[in-house]
Amino acid sequence: MLFSSSEFIFAFLPLVYAGFLIAQRLRLQNAAMAWLVGASLFFYGWWNPRYLLLIIALIAINFWLGRLIGAAGSRRRARGFLIAGLTINLGALVYFKYANFLLDNFNLAAGTRFSLGAIVLPLGISFFTFQKIAFLIDTYRGQVKRIGLLEFSLFVLFFPQLIAGPIVHHSEVVPQFTSFGRRRVSWDDLIVGLGFFFAGLFKKVVLADNLSAYAVTPVFTALAHGASPRFLEAWGGVLGYTLQLYFDFSGYSDMAIGAALMFGIHLPLNFNSPYKSASIIDFWRRWHMTLSRFLRDYLYFALGGNRHGPWRRQVNLMLTMLLGGIWHGAGWTYVIWGALHGLYLAVNHAWRSVCERVLHLDPTRSSRVGRWAGVCLTFLAVIVGWVFFRADSVQHALWLLGAMSGANGVELPASLAAIPGVHALFAGRWLFSAGGAAYGHLQGALPFLLIAAGLAWVWLLPNTQQVFARYETALGAGSSPSPRPLLQFRYGWSSAILMSAVVLLSLLYVRSNVAQEFLYFDF
Repeated sequence: MLFSSSEFIFAFLPLVYAGFLIAQRLRLQNAAMAWLVGASLFFYGWWNPRYLLLIIALIAINFWLGRLIGAAGSRRRARGFLIAGLTINLGALVYFKYANFLLDNFNLAAGTRFSLGAIVLPLGISFFTFQKIAFLIDTYRGQVKRIGLLEFSLFVLFFPQLIAGPIVHHSEVVPQFTSFGRRRVSWDDLIVGLGFFFAGLFKKVVLADNLSAYAVTPVFTALAHGASPRFLEAWGGVLGYTLQLYFDFSGYSDMAIGAALMFGIHLPLNFNSPYKSASIIDFWRRWHMTLSRFLRDYLYFALGGNRHGPWRRQVNLMLTMLLGGIWHGAGWTYVIWGALHGLYLAVNHAWRSVCERVLHLDPTRSSRVGRWAGVCLTFLAVIVGWVFFRADSVQHALWLLGAMSGANGVELPASLAAIPGVHALFAGRWLFSAGGAAYGHLQGALPFLLIAAGLAWVWLLPNTQQVFARYETALGAGSSPSPRPLLQFRYGWSSAILMSAVVLLSLLYVRSNVAQEFLYFDF
């Protein structure tokens, strides 16, 4: 069931919310948690009921192993139970997500033809696997207080974050679950939660889905069929995807935070205007923040972090980002994407070291011009990475990068040349010529207008947590600077009118279009 579907918005969410309010008003804490566990199982089973057996079995096994780790009389026994838990969780993830990829590469190298057949990737397995691994490791470290099966089940299953995150720690949400009987949901929780939810819905159905339809899919589909896009078309497709991915995933994260807030639960922040980052280090502190936190706390630090000198740190960064790339998908394009970001981070850290030790400058402080130069350079580096992230193969990614560099020619599409004034602007310039049967994939000016609007949105407007900065919305949101008062949500006619417009426009799109899956459902 998709957050952006009519079934979720008009049936599932209202019914689940009504049942929860009744249980909470009666101060039935366990009933409220059980109701949400049952609703979350229904939510997950809507996609494919048979995978309920998998997620229920994994919950039971991890809860049991957590108890065994906590009750182990020795460090050695606890480590054995932890290794068993890691093996089971990673084994399930590797089988469903990577088995065919590994087997295909083995067949290619060995000349064999082994086959496992089609394996359907269970929704959310990458996310809830990392949550359970973090829980077992925290239990081994003695950081987990004894929790019951009901609380643990809700920690894994809570439907706002079940499919695509954010990746939460037990310490962030379990204490909130166990306080259901002592506190009630406030009007602020409901109104602001709805505001977050519909802001995310707007990003998804109005921005991300339209960017996909008009700017992204035409170019990448043509590329997959052997077409050779030219300069503007290639840039249009890649910039369109760069913005589609942002609005799709940040929209999902906003909807997750909003849906959870309606129940009085504060999830951790997952996005903080990442395309405004002035360095790649800053980018990974803003993009998919809970994944970055997991990779840092449970892999990078475990490898030694920066405790063994700069060269070891660079190796650890590369290994961490390679795993981050592989986590996103089974394919060499994801491996290259992870390696690129590992290289970016290594270069960024090396540059900061030179600034501090040789030039005696603070690399985190710069002029306005210097900051915008950093933003543009970081954005360009991220775009190059997204080419591999989106392309069907390494070869297609290289073709597209070549087109973006002008290798296939720089030509003004006929659809743009037909716009009054545009042809006159470029006429006679050697870089452009009016033509382009190859540009039939990008119809008219709409794709480029959508891209321009998207860039203005991510660079010039405040993000959702900044708009609702007056209220407690998400864990970690307090660190975001507030925009001007005019752009902040407050109870009043101006905010009511704007919010109503967002809600109505989003619902019109929901009712008139088939719900599209969120991009991170594939990961």
